[in-house]
Amino acid sequence: MSHAPDGHRSPGPVPDQTAQLAVVTGANSGIGYVTARELARHGVQVVLACRSRERGADALARLRTEVPGAHAELRLLDLSDLKSVRRFAEEWSHGRLDLLVNNAGVAMVPFSRTADGFESQFGINHLGAFALTGLLMPYLLAADDPRVVTVSSEGQRFARFDLTNLNAERRYRTAFAYVQSKRANLYFAMELQRRADAAGVSLRSMAVAPGLTRSNVLTGGANSDRGRLYALLTRLLVRVAFRPTPDGARTSLYAATVPGLPGGSYVVPDGPFQLRGKPVLRDRERAIRDAPTARKLWALSERLTGVRYRWRT
Repeated sequence: MSHAPDGHRSPGPVPDQTAQLAVVTGANSGIGYVTARELARHGVQVVLACRSRERGADALARLRTEVPGAHAELRLLDLSDLKSVRRFAEEWSHGRLDLLVNNAGVAMVPFSRTADGFESQFGINHLGAFALTGLLMPYLLAADDPRVVTVSSEGQRFARFDLTNLNAERRYRTAFAYVQSKRANLYFAMELQRRADAAGVSLRSMAVAPGLTRSNVLTGGANSDRGRLYALLTRLLVRVAFRPTPDGARTSLYAATVPGLPGGSYVVPDGPFQLRGKPVLRDRERAIRDAPTARKLWALSERLTGVRYRWRT
């Protein structure tokens, strides 16, 4: 096994993607950065959609160093603020978008509200991705073979999905809210495919679970002020039990690039409990077939974000 830093490892073979245009959210670090880097390495023009200008600029410079000649750019996007999401879509200056990777998210954070008043894990992980995808839909439909890849989590299997408490209307429990938001990601990806099929458009929507992966999702951002002991214990846990970051990016890259992959696929690691291993398709998840709940979540998401999907360019 290579002893190079996580960020320099290769997650495995990726088909050539020359002439494709992609947006990767949360691309300044972790799985998002590796996904963006490997797409760029294989010919994709990549837009790094990042909340912080400084961290995004550092990531862009690093990517260009690791992939000489890469076609990449930075654009600011804060999924915790719907004004930022709308601005990102309004300022989109390319005629099309071939690939959107909804990667950005937060995990296990203390209770807080987004700029629009949503519980942060539900607001960022699901509603932000829902709004962004809908607002970029005209550009996705302008592409020949568009894909949307939404990063869920193996933790979604343990969610007790409660449509009446998605926004912490009642009690807030950190882990409960996180896995519920990741279940929402899976519902969204599957319902997006159903609606694309019903509209007769060629868009393919996939969900992925990365497995236990080393990233800053547990230590950065909203978790950065939880104290030294939390930071120390979390870093120790991540180092001992979690996989290197490039391994976690394998499912995202598989869903984004494998030719002929059917829409509505759920890509997970093939190991025990979906925690590690090579990417495989999994169809035995209740959430994949639970169309009634997915439809209710969609309607709620439209109402909360004010975003309605347009299926014709």
